[in-house]
Amino acid sequence: MKILIIGGGGREHAIAWKLSQSAKVHEIYCAPGNAGTALENKCKNIDITNYDELINFAVEEKIDITIVGPEVPLIDGIVDRFKERGLKIFGPSKAAAKLEGSKAFSKEFMKKYGVRTAEYEVFYNPKEAAEYLFRASYPIVIKADGAAAGKGVVIANNFEEAKKCIESFMIEDVFKGSGKKIIIEEFLDGVEASILAVTDGNVIVPFLSSKDHKRIYDKDKGPNTGGMGAICPNPYCTEEVLKEFKENILKPTLRGFKEEKMDYIGIVFFGVMICKKGVYLLEYNVRMGDPETQAVLPLMETDFTHVILEALNKNLSELKIKWKNKYSCCVVAASKGYPEEYKTGFNIGNINKIRGKVFTAGAVFKDGEIKTSGGRVLSVVSLEDNPSRAREVAYGDLEKIEFENIYYRKDIGN
Repeated sequence: MKILIIGGGGREHAIAWKLSQSAKVHEIYCAPGNAGTALENKCKNIDITNYDELINFAVEEKIDITIVGPEVPLIDGIVDRFKERGLKIFGPSKAAAKLEGSKAFSKEFMKKYGVRTAEYEVFYNPKEAAEYLFRASYPIVIKADGAAAGKGVVIANNFEEAKKCIESFMIEDVFKGSGKKIIIEEFLDGVEASILAVTDGNVIVPFLSSKDHKRIYDKDKGPNTGGMGAICPNPYCTEEVLKEFKENILKPTLRGFKEEKMDYIGIVFFGVMICKKGVYLLEYNVRMGDPETQAVLPLMETDFTHVILEALNKNLSELKIKWKNKYSCCVVAASKGYPEEYKTGFNIGNINKIRGKVFTAGAVFKDGEIKTSGGRVLSVVSLEDNPSRAREVAYGDLEKIEFENIYYRKDIGN
C-alpha cells in the first residue's frame, strides 16, 4: 500500500513511524513532513500543502489511503474533496469536523444528546461578555470558538484576567477570527484525561487513556501551549472512570453521530475532566492529539494500518485492539520563549544516542543536518515496565539531546 499523511508535526511523525512497521505498507508520503519523517523508514517528504495539488498527487501516485493529521484541513473540508474524486481518506467530513471547528456547535451537540459537560454561555459581543464576567464566579473558563492550535482556552482567576482575555480574543483578534465568538464556561475542578478513539460511524473504539500537560511551566503554570508532554495510560482513568465515560460521554456521542447522519470515519478525541462529582467532557477534537499520539501509538500492538482499514471498511465492531503491558512517557523539547517569541535555525545533536524514540516536530533536515524550525521542536518517548522508570529514561534521553535554547518541563508524569 501507498499512504499519504497530511501534516508536519510530531503527531504526523508518530503516525508515519507506526504505519511504516506494517507489512501492508510499502511507501509513505508526508506532506510536508519534517526532519524525522525525512529520515524514517519507508517515508518520503513532499513539499505540498495546497489541497488541489494534494488531490492531484494522490490520483497520480495511486495513493491507497490518505490520513489527515491536523485539524485545519479537516475543518476546511479536505475529506469531502478527496471523496469527490473517489479517493480513500481517513477523517471526518466538513460537517462532522465542526465538532472541533466550532466550540459553540460542539457544546450545542453535547447538550442536545445528553453528553455530560460544563454549563456555558456563548457571546458574540465583547461588551456583553464583559458584563457577564463582571457578575461571574471565579475561576471561570473562556474559550475561543474556532481552532486556535491548542491555545484558545484560558482559565481566568478574576475579572481583570477575564477582561484581558476578551480583549485579546475578541478585539485584538489574536486567533485571526477564531476568537471573535467565545464560550464562557463553568470551571470544573479535577484531573484532565485525553481519550483517543477510532470510529466508523457505527461504533467508537477507545484507545488507551493518556494525560496531556498543556501549560508551559512546571506545576501547570504559565500560558497554554500545544502540549509539553504526555503519559499513557492515564493513572486517573480507573475502571470506574472509564465505565462512567462510556455511559455518559461515549454512548450519547455515538447516538448523536447516528441521528445527525454525520459522515464520520476517523479519530474522535475526547478531552475529559475527572471531578469529584463525575466525569465531564471538555471538548471534542476530530483528529489525534499532539503529544498524546506520541505517547499512545508506541503502546499499540495491533497493526495501526489494520485499524484504519477496518474503520474505512465500516468493520470496527469486529476489531479488538491489543496493547503492550507497558507505560510510556513523552516529554516535549521546545525552543526557549515558546509559546511566545523564540529563535530557530540551531543544529540538533545526539538524537542517535538515546535509548527511546525521538519524534520531531519543529525541525527540518537540510544539508545533512537537523535544525530547529519551530516552537515545539521534538519529543522523546520511552516505554518501560513501570511509570517511574519510563519517566526516568525519557528525561535521561533528553539530557543527551543538544540544541541552543532548549527548554522542557521537568515534571511530566511526576
